[in-house]
Formats: sequence, C-alpha cells, structure tokens
Amino acid sequence: MTSTDRADGRAPVVFLGPTLPHRRAAGLLPGADLRGPAVIGDVYRAVSGGARVILLVDGCYERVPSVWHKEILWALANGVAVFGAASMGALRAAETAAFGMVGIGTIFADFRAGRLVADDEVAVLHQPALGGYRPLSVALVDIRATARAAVTAGVIREAAAGELLARAARTFYAERDYPALLAGMPDPAERESLRAWLPGGRVERKRDDAVLALRLLASGRRRGTRAAAPFRFAHTHQWQLLVDTEGTAPCATG
Repeated sequence: MTSTDRADGRAPVVFLGPTLPHRRAAGLLPGADLRGPAVIGDVYRAVSGGARVILLVDGCYERVPSVWHKEILWALANGVAVFGAASMGALRAAETAAFGMVGIGTIFADFRAGRLVADDEVAVLHQPALGGYRPLSVALVDIRATARAAVTAGVIREAAAGELLARAARTFYAERDYPALLAGMPDPAERESLRAWLPGGRVERKRDDAVLALRLLASGRRRGTRAAAPFRFAHTHQWQLLVDTEGTAPCATG
C-alpha cells in the first residue's frame, strides 16, 4: 500500500525503515499502510488522515526532530491504538506505556525495566528511502545479543565478549559494524572464529521484535490498552505550533 497522509482507518499505519524491509513487512501484515521512519508530526498526520491503529518501529533523530511524545498522547486521547517495538517505537512505548501505548518485544521490556537506558542502544545509520532504508551500521542491542550468543556457543571467551562490547559502546553509533569490531580483537584465533561464526550466528533483536509486532497485529490484536490513570490532553502553545506547521524532512538515522 502506498504511503500517503490519508489513511484507510482499517489498515494499520506502520512506521518502518532499517529494522525490517518493507517487502517482508507487507508479507507479515498484508494491507498495512507502510511508511518510512517517523519524524515529528508524522503520527499527528496519520491520525488526522484517519488512522485508527499505528505501529511505530523506526524513527529519525539527530538531523531532524524525532516523533514527539505529545502527538502519541494526542493519538491515544483520540482513541487510536498505538503500538511500539524494536527501535524508536520501543523507546516511546517505554516512555508512554502509562498513558496507553502498547510496547511489544524484548527491547521494549528492557527499556521499561531499566535494563537499557541509552537511546543509542537502538540507533543505526541507514540509507534514505531510495536505498530502501538499508542499515549501514549495527545497533548496540544486536551486538550485545550476538556477543552473548557467541559466548554460549563457545566461539569466544566471556572476557573477549566484554572487551568487544566495551569497544562497541565507546564507538559512535553510525560507525558500529562487525568488521571494525573484529579488527580490534587482540586474539587472532578468537577473531577468526567469530568472523566465521557471524554469518549464521549473529542475533538481530530489532528485526525479531519488529516481526513479532507485525505478527501480533496480523493475528487481530488491534486494540490498545487503557491508561494506568485517566489523562486529559493539554492543548499547549507548543502543540498548536506543531498543528500549524506539520514540517517534515528526510532522515538518515533510525
């Protein structure tokens, strides 16, 4: 389905980019209104266009304002079911779950529980829409899971995994990739073992959580949850500015 601001209220609007190819998402949730990573104003426009179910997976930041909590609250206040998973969606769901946004997946659970705290855990550099939003770096949450799996499989030692993760955490998110991390491993034998194991062994938590979210919506879970306590949406001056401007911009992060 093509991406326009006018939505078919029966079709879930899905904001998705580098976490999962649109072609695969379309197969998991037929008929979904697939759009790119969300920026500020996108959730507002989707609801204004008639959306009644929204799944937020990817969003932009750094060079453009990211999707705003306020527009998610406005959607919830208007009875829209809003789900979040995997990336920006997991972050926003952890922050607004008390107001009724539904988080899905292990990454959301880790943010909600405080096991993950930094936004850059899920950040990646990616190509623009013309490049299919293909990721150009690896998310720290995926590197963590992959390192744990490598230790469990006996590919590398616990100490080597700890060193690799410390180096990944110090690296700017846009420069995190496995070739660079492998190059920094001091033990040649472990480095080559990990290099050989990675193609079939690497773990992609973001992808897995996005797939789970799409499958849940496809199974008929289209309703949100009630807020922990009733809330009244405050129509502030800043909110009115968003309504008046509705600016958009392309992004290369999400």
